[in-house]
Amino acid sequence: MSDDSTQFSGTMEVRERLKFDVAALESYLKKNIVGFKGPLDVAQFKGGQSNPSYMLTTPDRRYVLRRKPPGKLLPSAHAVDREYRVMTALARTDVPVPKTYCLCEDEDVIGTMFYVMEFMNGDIEWDPSLPGYSKANRVAVFDSMNAAMAALHMVDYKAVGLESFGKPTDYLARQINRWTKQYKASETETIEAMDNLMAWLPDNIPPGDETAIVHGDYRLDNTVLNKESHRVMAILDWELATLGHPLADFSYHCMTWRLEPELFRGLNGLDLPALGIPTEEQYVQAYCERTGRDGIENWDFYAAYNMFRLAAILQGIVGRVKDGTASNKNAADVAVRVKPLAIRGWEQAEKIIKGV
Repeated sequence: MSDDSTQFSGTMEVRERLKFDVAALESYLKKNIVGFKGPLDVAQFKGGQSNPSYMLTTPDRRYVLRRKPPGKLLPSAHAVDREYRVMTALARTDVPVPKTYCLCEDEDVIGTMFYVMEFMNGDIEWDPSLPGYSKANRVAVFDSMNAAMAALHMVDYKAVGLESFGKPTDYLARQINRWTKQYKASETETIEAMDNLMAWLPDNIPPGDETAIVHGDYRLDNTVLNKESHRVMAILDWELATLGHPLADFSYHCMTWRLEPELFRGLNGLDLPALGIPTEEQYVQAYCERTGRDGIENWDFYAAYNMFRLAAILQGIVGRVKDGTASNKNAADVAVRVKPLAIRGWEQAEKIIKGV
C-alpha cells in the first residue's frame, strides 16, 4: 500500500454501502444540536479504517460524523459511544480534543449508532517524516505530540468522570487476551511468530501497574495540526481509549521509530537529526521529563507487545475486508503487513529471552 497521503486525506462521495438517509439525519440534528441549520451536504472522509467518518456541511459551519459501520462486527469493536464519552470528558482538560455535540444511539436514524463533533480545520499528516515541512516546523510537531500524550496520561481520570471508563488494573494482561481473541476471530493464515507471541506475552508481563486514560492508537495521522503553529490542535480516533497502563500507550506511539516507512509509516532508517526529528531516546526522555519519570524499564517487552497488538489490529481490518465491512477502500492492502509486524515483535521478545 502506498502511503501517499492523497489516498487518505480529504473527502469523497459516500461509498454505496455506507450511504444513509440524509434527510433523516438533518431532521435529527436540527432537534439535537443548538443552532444547526440545513440544508445538509454529506461527504465521506477517505481516511479511517474502522469507523466511517463523514463531513457534514451546512451554510453556517462544518461538522464531523463518526458512526459504527453496518454489518457483522467483532465483539467490543467500533465503540463510537466510548469515543464520544472520552472526548466530552477531556474537553475540561489540557488535552486537545474536538468539541462534541451529540451522541445518537437510535439506530433507526441512519442505520447505526453515531456521534457528531466539530470539524477541526487543520492539517492531518500521514508521513511522519513530514516532507514539505521545515526543520523548525518538524520540531514543533513532535514536541507538541509528545506534550499532548504526556498531558493525557497526567489527567486525573476520576476527576473528569471517567472512573468507570475501564478496569483500573491488569491492563496488559487484558489487552493481550483481547487482541489474541480478536486476532483468532479474524485469522486468515497461520503465522508462527504470532502464535509464539500469543503464547509468550501473557507469562512475561513486567511487574508494576499504573492507570491512566490511554488513547490506544496515538500516532501522527490521528492528530490535527494547526496550520500556522504546526502544533497539535486536536487528537482524533478515540475508539480504543480506555483506562490502562500509560507506558503501553506511549510505547505503541513510539513504534514509529522502530518501523520502516514502507512497513507502517515509520521513521527507522531516516536521518532524524537532519530532519529536525528527535531520536527515540530523545523522545522518550522528553516524555519522562513531562510525566516525572526517571526512565522506562522493560522497553523491549513493550515493543514486542505493541508489534503483536498492531498486527492483531491490522488482521482485524483484513477480516473486515473479507466480510465486506471495512470502511477504507485501501484496507485490503494491510494484509501484507501483518506477518512482518508479527516477526518483528517476536524478534523483540527473543532479545529478552536471550538476554541481549
